[in-house]
Amino acid sequence: MMEKGFKEGVKDALPTALGYISIGLAFGIVASASDLSAIEVGLMSALVYGGSAQFAMCALLLAKADLMTITMTVFLVNLRNMLMSLHATTIFKSAHLMNQLAIGTLITDESYGVLLGEALHHKVVSPSWMHGNNVMSYLTWVISTIIGNLLGSTIPNPEMFGLDFALVAMFIGLFVFQLFGMLSDGKRLVVYVLASVGLSYFLLATFLSGALSVLLATVVGCSVGVVLDDK
Repeated sequence: MMEKGFKEGVKDALPTALGYISIGLAFGIVASASDLSAIEVGLMSALVYGGSAQFAMCALLLAKADLMTITMTVFLVNLRNMLMSLHATTIFKSAHLMNQLAIGTLITDESYGVLLGEALHHKVVSPSWMHGNNVMSYLTWVISTIIGNLLGSTIPNPEMFGLDFALVAMFIGLFVFQLFGMLSDGKRLVVYVLASVGLSYFLLATFLSGALSVLLATVVGCSVGVVLDDK
């Protein structure tokens, strides 16, 4: 079987990109209400490239938060990308350093989910396929947020259309796809991973903030998965 290339990566990312359109439009509308121009939204999407972090930035800008608060918030919200990038390097072990840096720079929850699904069915995943997956999602997000900002004045209440739930729905779809893929391959360790994440979260949430509890519980789950998978 021939390795999938850039074009195949773009094609495999299409379902995710369609989901990006709705949540990107929703963000653009929210950003418009925060008095951000189309140029500012485009630069934010191109440089920050983090849906949840960008929504948080809009709320902080409205609250007139200082630069340090905004910077630390974006850093903590996007910190999970470091974990995804580290795991992605294990899939592209033979790739050149520049390829790995490019993959890690544009990886998101959704493109990472598509990558995991691809890795379940193909022992070898080419860096060019991942670039197609990442670039398709990246361009769709940037363009969608700009269009949403331009349309913002005509849609004062995006929640009434359910646009604020689009990202959550996309996460659920990717999670279910990945879960059934792992179970069909006989990798029952997913049960232990989920149990460790859930238990860790409830224990940590008793004395830590929700965001920090989620982050640390994710680290615990990843650690359990790595240890059990090696065995």
